[in-house]
This record gives sequence, structure tokens and C-alpha cells, in this order.
Amino acid sequence: MPALLDRPPTAVAAEVTGGGAVRPAAAPPRHGRPGRDVFIDLLRLFGIAVVVVEHWSIPVLSYDHGRIATGNAFSAPGAFLITWLSQVMPLVFFAGGAANAISHRAHRARGLGDPLWLAGRVRRLAWPVLPLAAVWIPLPHLLLALGLPAQPVETAARLAGQLLWFLAIYLVAVVLTPALLRLGERYGWRVPAALAVAAAAVDVVRFTGWEPAGYLNIGLVWLAVHQLGFLYASGRLAGFRLMAAGGFAAAAALVAFGPYPGSMIGLPGAAMSNMAPPTAALLAVSFGQIGLAMLLRPRLVRLAARPGVARAMTWAGPRMMTVYLWHMSALFVVAGVAVVGLGLATPSPGGAAWLAGWPLWLGALLLVLRPLTGLLARFEEPPRVARTAIGWGRALAAAALAGAGLLTLTIAGFVPGAAPMLAAAAIVTGLALISPIGGRGRRGSRGPETSPPPLYGELGEQAVGAHGEKAGSSLL
Repeated sequence: MPALLDRPPTAVAAEVTGGGAVRPAAAPPRHGRPGRDVFIDLLRLFGIAVVVVEHWSIPVLSYDHGRIATGNAFSAPGAFLITWLSQVMPLVFFAGGAANAISHRAHRARGLGDPLWLAGRVRRLAWPVLPLAAVWIPLPHLLLALGLPAQPVETAARLAGQLLWFLAIYLVAVVLTPALLRLGERYGWRVPAALAVAAAAVDVVRFTGWEPAGYLNIGLVWLAVHQLGFLYASGRLAGFRLMAAGGFAAAAALVAFGPYPGSMIGLPGAAMSNMAPPTAALLAVSFGQIGLAMLLRPRLVRLAARPGVARAMTWAGPRMMTVYLWHMSALFVVAGVAVVGLGLATPSPGGAAWLAGWPLWLGALLLVLRPLTGLLARFEEPPRVARTAIGWGRALAAAALAGAGLLTLTIAGFVPGAAPMLAAAAIVTGLALISPIGGRGRRGSRGPETSPPPLYGELGEQAVGAHGEKAGSSLL
């Protein structure tokens, strides 16, 4: 039988202090799951939790004559300032970059090749999407056949797929990780700096006549943030006060004197968005957020060591991909009953009625999400496969097929038609290319990359990063 992968060796530990200096680390702090970089774990758990709460809190919904109207609570005057902290995708991409760097380093230390690493990451990223597609491809047809109004059903089906934008872009970062790591090892800070300059140049072209150029920043902005995670993993991220103050100050200047809107999320009716596609203003906020997070890192590590926080992280970590993929489905269920079924409308955001009803709204959503999480969290980790030789051709073809499927679902959603089925077929085909028949084990065992579930990490991965805590090789 082909040999299965074993655990990676550990590396020398070091710690980065709040001011950016590197020193030898003390004993790694634990939070109930050994072998974790608790700071990175806390960042990604915090990021996904904020995304969920924000998505659940900002819709302003009403229903009339068979159509559901959707607004955004952040459209209120002055509310845009909240988005400078609540738009947490920069922190998630930063944590993902650190996890990818640590995972790749451990993989190469065991003498394994980049194609095998990439194949494992694609499997981890694409596998949890399959149950989402299996439910949402037939669900709109069923709801329409039962007589539900077409517009709310199609709205929900479209939004259920839009969540996958993050996975599609993140997959690009994963594919480029080996090459960008080598560039980072050689040029350090100059790599994210060059990406940032390129993003600013793209904005100049976008705002001076050729707006489609802005879509280049989907890659440039998020790769720059991802590259900062590489610097963190190698202990070379420094200047946190300058990052925090300079990032937020630059964003404020760009908004005050440039063409950028104040909100870091897209708003209904806005002439442009800092998010779709991302702009230099969002990149500046990203630098500010990461600098602030690094300044708070010592306190966050101490917070994560508290027993209650440790237990919460241990429970939530292996379920976070499921929570991310299914939290909007929970919203559709509750909104379908309350708004479409009972005719209730969202009160004026921030008013007394909204504040009084918000805890009840979140409670109802949690009641729906909890059984979904319990049922579907088993799909966070793909079935085990034996280690086999995988070349660049198969690995890149699998990544391209999975990426095409994710991008198609991002654009078209699960609205009835051929697109969702073709997208799902592309993802399944990509997975088949890197999941050889034979040598399978029980579900939940390690696959070829021996990396843990995408948003957290597996207990067995204990590669030590450059910051004192041991870090698993999770995708995000």
C-alpha cells in the first residue's frame, strides 16, 4: 500500500514583540488544542464571526407584492466609520497567508513537492462546497414548484453563491503561494510594497477613464495582504505602530481628498465600492487593521489562554468553514418566515425598535444555524487519500477547474439554469483529478497534504512558526 503522510518536523521558535523586534520565544501558550498559533487562530475566528454577525445585522428587509426589498443598515449617515473595523476580510487574508507559509514550510521540510501541497490545499478548499451545491442546486426548483414567489427565491439563490467570492480569490493566493514565498524570502517587504504601488496605479487608470482596469485589484490588493501574512510567519513583520497609524491615516486622506467612498463595504445605490473591486483605500485600511492587530497581539494571546475563551475556540475552530458557508442559508430561512411569510419589515436601523429586536433576530438565526452546523461540519475535512505522485499538470488543472466553478457560482449563484450545474461539475472534476481511487480511509483523516480543516487546523499539525506559538497548516 502507498505510504500515508506523517507529521512534519518542528522549527525553531521565536517571538515578535509588540514593537516589531524578534526574540527567542518562551513556552508556547496553549488554548486547549495543542500545536496552535493562538494569535492566527483568534484572528480568523474573530474575522469569520464578525462577517457572520455583520451579514445578519445589516440587511434592511421588507416584502410587498411578491418582491423582497433589501437595504443596508450602514447606509445611515456616519455608519461608514464602523466598516473600517467591521470589514475584516483583510485580517482573514492576512491569517491565511501566515497559515499557508507555515504549512508550505513544513511540507517542504519533509522533502515533499509543491504540486502535492497544492493538491491538498485545493481538496481542503473545494470539498466543503459540495454539500452547499448539493442542497442549493435543486432547492430553488423545489421552492418554486411549491408556489413560493420567484423574486425572493432567486434573490436567495443568487446570494447563496456570492459568498464563494472569497474562496475563489483565496484559491488564487494558494496557487501562487510557492512562487510568492520565494519572492518574499528574497525581497521581503518589497513584495507587498510593489503590489500596493501597482494597486494604486490601477486605481489611477480606473478613475481616469478605463473603469474595468479596477478588477486587476482583486488580485493585487488581496495578494498584498496575503503577503503580509508571509512576513508574519517568518518573523519579519515589523513597524506595527507605523502600519496602524499610517494605514488608517492614508485611508482617511484618500476618502477625504480622493474619489473613494467612506464605506469599506458596498452599499446599495452607491456610485462606486471600495470592495468590488477593492481599492487602494481598502488596502490602506488593511495595513491599519493588521498593524493594530499586531500591537494587540500580546493581549490577544493572553486572552486566548483563558479557559472559557480556549473552550470556545476549541469548539468553534473546526466548524468555521461550515458556519461561513451556511450562515446566509440560515438568514434566508428566518427572513423567509418573518419577512415573506409574516410580512414583518426591518425597523429603522439604530432606532429603539431595531435595537430591541436585534437580539431576538440573532437568536432566531442561531437556532437555525446550530443544527446546520451539527449536520454539515463533518464535510469540513475531505476523506483521506493515499499519497500518490501528483505533477504540476494535474494540480494546476484541478485548481483551475475548482476556481472556475467557484467563480461561476460567485457570479451566477444557484439561480435555476445551467451555470450552477456546470460549476458543480467543474469542482467535482477538479477534485477527482487529485483524489486517486484506492487507499481511502475514514472520513476526517488526513489527506495528502496532512493539513487541518480549512478555517482552523487539525490537532496533529505542529509546525512551529516564527512567533512562539505552534501553528497548524490550515487553509485560512
